[in-house]
Parts: sequence; C-alpha cells; structure tokens
Amino acid sequence: MNRDLDKIQVVGLGQACVDYLGRIPSYPKEDDKAELMDLHIQCGGPASTALVTLSRLGIPTSFMGSISDDSFGLEILKGLKEEKVDTTFLKITPGYTSQFAFIAITEASGNRNIFWRRGSAPFLKPGDVDLGPFQKADILHLDNLMTDSATEAARQAKDMGIKVVLDGGTMRKGSRELISLVDVLIASEGFAKPLTGLGDSPEASLKALSQFCPGDVIITLGSKGSVGYCNGNMVKQKAFPVKAVDTTGAGDVYHGAYIYGLLQGWDMLECMRFASATSAMKCREIGARKGIPRLEEIKKFMG
Repeated sequence: MNRDLDKIQVVGLGQACVDYLGRIPSYPKEDDKAELMDLHIQCGGPASTALVTLSRLGIPTSFMGSISDDSFGLEILKGLKEEKVDTTFLKITPGYTSQFAFIAITEASGNRNIFWRRGSAPFLKPGDVDLGPFQKADILHLDNLMTDSATEAARQAKDMGIKVVLDGGTMRKGSRELISLVDVLIASEGFAKPLTGLGDSPEASLKALSQFCPGDVIITLGSKGSVGYCNGNMVKQKAFPVKAVDTTGAGDVYHGAYIYGLLQGWDMLECMRFASATSAMKCREIGARKGIPRLEEIKKFMG
C-alpha cells in the first residue's frame, strides 16, 4: 500500500472532465451564429476541482472517480498529477470515453452556458469504494453525480469518524438519502427547489434543507454571495467584487476553500468569507483551475 496515503487529509469522490472553453461577445439566439473570440482547454469537474484548490493551498488530497483511457481521460489524469492530487484510486476502464464539456462564456459578464457529456466510462459502484487506506483523513468531499457510490463512501466515512462535505449541484435520485449522511452541505440555488418545493428565498430553502441535513447548510448565490444556516442561526456573506472573466468552476473552488477553513477549525462565517474570496479570485481567469490562487495571494486579497 502507498504509504503516502497516510498523509492524505481530504479524499474526494465524484466527477473529473475536460473543458473546452470559448468566449463569445454575446450568447446567440437559437439557429444563429457566434464567432469564438478564443478557445481554451482545461480540466474541470466539481469534486476534482475542489481537490485541486485544496492542493494549491497545501493540503494533501486523493481523488476517487471513473475515467477511460481515451484522450480526455489521459488529459484528466495528467492534470490531477500536475496539481499533486493523488490518483491511486482513480478507476481507469479502457475502451470507453471520459467526460467532457463545451462552455460558452459571455464576454461582458463572464457567465457561461455548459454543454456536457458524461462519457461512457462506467460509474464507480458501491463495491469499488474503500476508504480503508485513508485512516488519517479528516474530510470526505463528494459531488452529487454518482449517488450510490457517494452514499456508500459517506457511510464508511461516518464509521471512521471522517467529516463528510457534499457539493449539492443538481438534485438526483438518491440525493435525499445522501444529504442525510453529510456534516456540511454546500448547495447551489437550484438544488433545494425540487426537494423543498419552496419559493425563491434562499433563507427559506436553507431552513428546509436543514430538516434533511443534520449538519451545516450553505447555499451559494453567485454574484449575490452565499448564505449559511448553523445551529439555528443565519449567516450571510457578500461576494468579493472582481472583474469576472469566467465563472466556470467558481462553486467548485468555493467548496475546496470552505473545506480548507474547516481544516483550520474556523467557524462558518470565517469559512464562507475565505471561500468567497478564493472563488472570486478564480473568476479573473478563464477555466475552472487556471485562476485558483495560492494561500498568500488570498491573504493579500482579503487584506
């Protein structure tokens, strides 16, 4: 067994992909055209990008996911290794395709529209999940694509005393059971709506989600910041003002930075402030990972 696994503080399970990112002056109408101003190729994916964020902040991480040996898969593997994310338990199944996306970024706002294909590489199965080698890990970070394997990982983590953090992006079958096992749920605005049936108030969604999640709940609101709910108290954090070039991966970076705060023993407001600053800084560059800052840069930015 790899002895370096004893150093891992955060294990992530979920998506990794290759992103093709093209900037356009404005988003075209249906059956119209838009000329790309430029084209960029980077790796992305919610759980994997959160781990890259942590790695840049000096935290040892390991990624569990599923890819193939196609050109996309090789690029994903290369990108993780370059960022010093351990890939010992990244499952590579030959002969399939790995996940990729095309992302159209509007020049003026930095907002994006994502067109993605999950690939044909088989998902991790619950039987593929074994957290046994990570006896000294502090946190398990999950995204919400492979809910069956994520739920199994969460159960194992709870038995091992590992804190579980979930990136709630899109509600899927099995999501309700999964969030019942997490200690920190960081969800998008849209995640709560199918589950709660409530209106557009993030505060109302927070309280409703807290009925399903036994731990802390945070909802990210993009340029409007984030709101959290902890022990009956509401916490609000404004977004840091930056000139946004591309918002791709901002939520993923937020999750990684929030986890960094948890490892430092910070309270919810401190974690939210640090995560908000880190994700804002990322938005100054194109792609999910290029703009992820280092710790000293974040400290300087936050003053």
